[in-house]
Amino acid sequence: MMDSHTPLLSSDDRHPNLQLTSKFQSFKDDTRHVIMSSPLNVLLVFVPIGIIWGYFEFSHVWTFIFNFAAIIPLAAILAYATEELADKAGSTVGGLLNATLGNAVELIVSIIALKEGQVRIVQASMLGSLLSNLLLVLGFCFVFGGYNRVQQTFNQTAAQTMSSLLAISCASLLIPAAFKATLPEGKEDDLINSKILSLSRGTSLVLLVVYILFLFFQLHTHHTIFEEQMEETDEVMSQLSAKPSHSLSIKSSLGFLFVSTVLISICADYLVGTIDNVVASTGLSKTFIGLIIIPIVGNAAEHVTSVMVAIKDKMDLALGVAIGSSLQIALFVTPFLVLLGWFIDVPMTLNFSTFETATLFIAVFLSNYLILDGESNWLEGVMSLAMYLLIAMAFFYYPDIEALEAIGDAAKM
Repeated sequence: MMDSHTPLLSSDDRHPNLQLTSKFQSFKDDTRHVIMSSPLNVLLVFVPIGIIWGYFEFSHVWTFIFNFAAIIPLAAILAYATEELADKAGSTVGGLLNATLGNAVELIVSIIALKEGQVRIVQASMLGSLLSNLLLVLGFCFVFGGYNRVQQTFNQTAAQTMSSLLAISCASLLIPAAFKATLPEGKEDDLINSKILSLSRGTSLVLLVVYILFLFFQLHTHHTIFEEQMEETDEVMSQLSAKPSHSLSIKSSLGFLFVSTVLISICADYLVGTIDNVVASTGLSKTFIGLIIIPIVGNAAEHVTSVMVAIKDKMDLALGVAIGSSLQIALFVTPFLVLLGWFIDVPMTLNFSTFETATLFIAVFLSNYLILDGESNWLEGVMSLAMYLLIAMAFFYYPDIEALEAIGDAAKM
C-alpha cells in the first residue's frame, strides 16, 4: 500500500537513462584503460590516417608507412584484450587463447597476403618472425635484463623442451629445401614442384599434431613446469603499470578483440596492397620487406613486453614470450597457412631458398646454444643482436628470386 511519501515512479522509472549512462561511463573507463595499457598506443593516431590514405589511394609509400605504424598499437590492444579474456577463462582455456591468438597479427597479415597471391611475402614474413623472436627479442631481453647483473637464470627444463621443438621446426624448413636442391632442374620442374607441394602439406599436418601435443604437454601433463611463468605474468604486468589495476569484463574484452581484429584486417589489406608499388618505387626487395620490416609490426608489442619483464629479472616469462612466439609461428601459423593455401588453391609451400634456410639454421643454432645452460648475460644479448644485424644486412642486398630470373632471361636473349 502506498502512503503519502511513496513515489509514484520507481528510481529506475524516473531515470530511464541511468543504466545507459552507467554503461557509457564503463565503456569510457575501459577505453581509457586500454589506451593507457601500452606506450605503443600513442601510434593509434595513424589508424584513421592509414585507412584514409588507403581508401583514397594516395601515395603508395605513405599508405604503406601509415598502415605499418597503425598496426603496431592495434597489435598491442589485441594482445591486451586476449590476456584479459584469458584471465577470465581459467588457466587451461586461457593458455589455449594465448597460444592461438598470440600471433594473430602475423596470421591476419599473412592470410590477406596469401589471398592476393603474395606467397613470397608470406614465406618471408614467417621466416622473419622466427628470426625476429629468436635473435632480436631474445637479444634485447639479455642486454636490458643483464646490463646491471652478472647472470640471469631461467628454467632449464622448459628451455631445453622449447629448444628441441625449435630444432624440429628448423628441420621442417630444411628438408623441403634440401629435397629440391638435390634434384636436377629441367623439364620435370612441374613434377618436382608438385612433389614439394605435397611434401609441404604432409609436413604441415605433422607439425600441427606436434603443436597440439605440445599444448597438451604445457597445459596438462607438465603444467607445473610452466605454471610459475603464467602466475608471474599478472604480477609483473601490475608492477609495470603505474595506474591502478582495472579488469575488463568478458563482453568488453570480446568487443576490443573484435574491433582491433577488424581494424588490423583493414590496415593489413591496404599494407599488403601497396607492397608491389613500394618495391618498384624504393628498390627494396619483397624478401627484405617480408623478412625484416613486416615482422616488426606483429612483434612490436612482444618486444616491449619481453624487455620490460627481463628488466624485472623475470627471465622465464621473457623467454616464454620470445621462444614461445617462435614456436607458435613454426608449429602452428606456418603449417596452418600451407593448409589454408591448399584450401583456397594457392601453392604455399615450405620450400624456402637455400640462403634463407641457412640463416634460420644459424639463428636456431645460436639461440639454442645461448639458452641451453639456463643462464644469460648482456654479452650473449649482444651476440644475438649482432647476428640479427648481419642477417638483416645480407637480406637488404639479397635480390628477389624473380629479379635474378629476369636478369638471367635477359642475358639469354
